[in-house]
Amino acid sequence: MKSAKINCIAYYLPESILSNEALSQEFPDWPINKITDKIGINQRHIAADDEFVSDMAVKACEKLFNEYNISPAIIDYILLCTQSPDYHIPTTACLVQDKLGIPTSAGALDFNQGCSGYIYGLSLAKGLITAGIAKNVLLVTSETYSKYIHKEDRGNRSIFGDAASATLISDTNGWEIGDFVLGTNGRGAQNLIVKNSGMRYHMTSSTNIDSGNYLYMDGPEIFNFTIEAIPGLVNSVIKKNELAMSDIDLFFFHQANKYMLNHLRKKIGIDEDRFVYHMQDCGNTVSSTIPIVLKEALTQGKVKKKMNMLLAGFGVGYSWGSVIIKS
Repeated sequence: MKSAKINCIAYYLPESILSNEALSQEFPDWPINKITDKIGINQRHIAADDEFVSDMAVKACEKLFNEYNISPAIIDYILLCTQSPDYHIPTTACLVQDKLGIPTSAGALDFNQGCSGYIYGLSLAKGLITAGIAKNVLLVTSETYSKYIHKEDRGNRSIFGDAASATLISDTNGWEIGDFVLGTNGRGAQNLIVKNSGMRYHMTSSTNIDSGNYLYMDGPEIFNFTIEAIPGLVNSVIKKNELAMSDIDLFFFHQANKYMLNHLRKKIGIDEDRFVYHMQDCGNTVSSTIPIVLKEALTQGKVKKKMNMLLAGFGVGYSWGSVIIKS
């Protein structure tokens, strides 16, 4: 059977920055040190009013192509993860194919997944490659959650940032993608939702924060779900890959917020020097957090040869997933 490997990663952050200082000026009872210490985020990048998912996706892909000297001509499948597409019709991945000049013989699809999206995308890419359907899959994550967030919602504005990433996955050269463990519990759907974002309920003209037009997150319920589900997920994926906890060199979790990650790390029993963080300068970028922290770890020399690395994503849906990759 063919193996699937992560060849390279790049990411894009919008130019506009929302700093903790700026948030504190808008919300005087929301002190800077509270945001920094509890959430672990100093600033987040926000898409411009005329900047959308396809624009950011193209910029991330162009960075990937330029940095690693990749020709768009080799791409034979595009997987684009987003929950804030340019349009519901047509597929944003089709727009990206055209803007990048990727051959019309390539497949292209969007999949609506949030904070577990990168893991799910890797599983889809591996399936395409091992089945012989594609040789070079371009996995793109791009999200503009800021466009869903009410201007008076200080909690969500302090957490979420916008970003896009691009990952080339093929059957040669790179980090080998191991076995996956995935999970779903739709009973938690109402705890992280934009109620009026689809066909069941339509967007209204209301600017009320509780109108259903904006992102709603029940933070305590999301925290409880994470603490209950993720320790078992970590144990399951390690067992499925026939490894032990001590065999894992680095852990890369969805960068939700530092308070949650520290709690998870301690509950699972992961040493801090094996647990990688990178959210302070970009915030929670939803499906882009894992590729961003992977890229930063690689750039900083944290990733060495012959390492076992555990990736875990979790959140909206509820949805979760994990995989072991080997450098």
